Amino acid sequence: MTREFQVQGVPVSELARRYDTPLFVYDGSMLRDRFHGLRDRLHPAMEIFYSLKANPNISVCALLHSFGARAEVSSLVELTTARRAGVPPEQVIFLGPGKSRQELAACLDSGIYAIVCESLPEVALVDELARARGVRAPVALRVNPRFTVRRSGLAMGGKPRQFGIDEEELFAQTDLVKQFPDVDLMGVQVYMGTRILDENVVIENTTRILALAERLSAAFHLDLRMVDVGGGLGVAYFDGESDLDAEVLTDGLNPVIEDFTARHPGTRLIMELGRYLTAEAGTYVMSVRYTKTSMGERFAVADGGTHHHMAAVGIGSFVKRNFPMAVLNRLDEPPTEEWNVTGPLCTPGDTIGRKVPLPPVRPGDLIGVHRSGAYGPTASPGLFLSHGYPAEVLVHEGRCHLVRERDSPDDLLARQRLYDPTAHDAADVAL
Repeated sequence: MTREFQVQGVPVSELARRYDTPLFVYDGSMLRDRFHGLRDRLHPAMEIFYSLKANPNISVCALLHSFGARAEVSSLVELTTARRAGVPPEQVIFLGPGKSRQELAACLDSGIYAIVCESLPEVALVDELARARGVRAPVALRVNPRFTVRRSGLAMGGKPRQFGIDEEELFAQTDLVKQFPDVDLMGVQVYMGTRILDENVVIENTTRILALAERLSAAFHLDLRMVDVGGGLGVAYFDGESDLDAEVLTDGLNPVIEDFTARHPGTRLIMELGRYLTAEAGTYVMSVRYTKTSMGERFAVADGGTHHHMAAVGIGSFVKRNFPMAVLNRLDEPPTEEWNVTGPLCTPGDTIGRKVPLPPVRPGDLIGVHRSGAYGPTASPGLFLSHGYPAEVLVHEGRCHLVRERDSPDDLLARQRLYDPTAHDAADVAL
């Protein structure tokens, strides 16, 4: 009997039959195990905030919150998502380098825990908005430190960046607190990079971030009520990579946290995690429409591709390394051939896997991209060729839940307006 991939006992063929393909499937038990695998070992003073940018599906957010995650958001929609998912305002922080006036106003009006400001002009705008409302705005300063992260997939600090305020610029201020009378400077945030797969790097960065926060607090006599150490915990996708060992990580982190909290017992410590919590729990499922050979290479042309899962090829680049992939409906057949797995888009860039070791592929097979729970639809050009975004299904406690309907043609056209060249409505054309 052919063995096929299952999610909590539900065969992938049943998921494809019920919801069609392409689709993203999320395993709720894996979300739970990933969260608690770290939470149960991590020092209780360090809170875990879920970064919605990794996967902004409201049901994924709600499920992680039910396990104990707070929320880190970076847009008005993400803020609305977190609140509707049940996250209370005191468990929400908002960050990002280009916040709009509308977003900052929403932060103040909803009473979130902290606005993480990434420039002094942004602090000034928050100060203005707070004054108009008669409130003091809780602000944490994102710092771009002098030190850099080692062995990070994407560095986000330590160099000229749009993120944060340079450490030198902050320490050069002489009246930082007095400049912004309606701002409560209550915390510090530093985010050094993403996709870190070395426990010692995480421990070293955390140690240095906490020390930097202490120096800033002492220099400006800040009431240091929050330090956000970022996160960046990685997930192994490619050959030669290994996942972080949660036990090794926490054995090194917990003494650092304990030492800091002994000196600052009233300071709230925050770690932001997105990919780390969701990536492993997701699988992107595609149906093979056609197979062909071109100049000696095999191609499996599927109904899904980079318009849904750009992260599998690297945003803005062609395939360099493949995410883990399999023929889901025939797991027991060994990989004996190399296949290029491509999608329906009219571009050679729509190659989601290059020379992937697979068994002989046939039309109708279901190919899965594992570890796809982060940066799938949220980081993909879903409107290219007007295919739209796929369905998303959450399987939790053995039951399937459609948590996002796939886009239909009517959905994609609903917000467009047809220009009628025969109409002469002055109200529409007046400048």
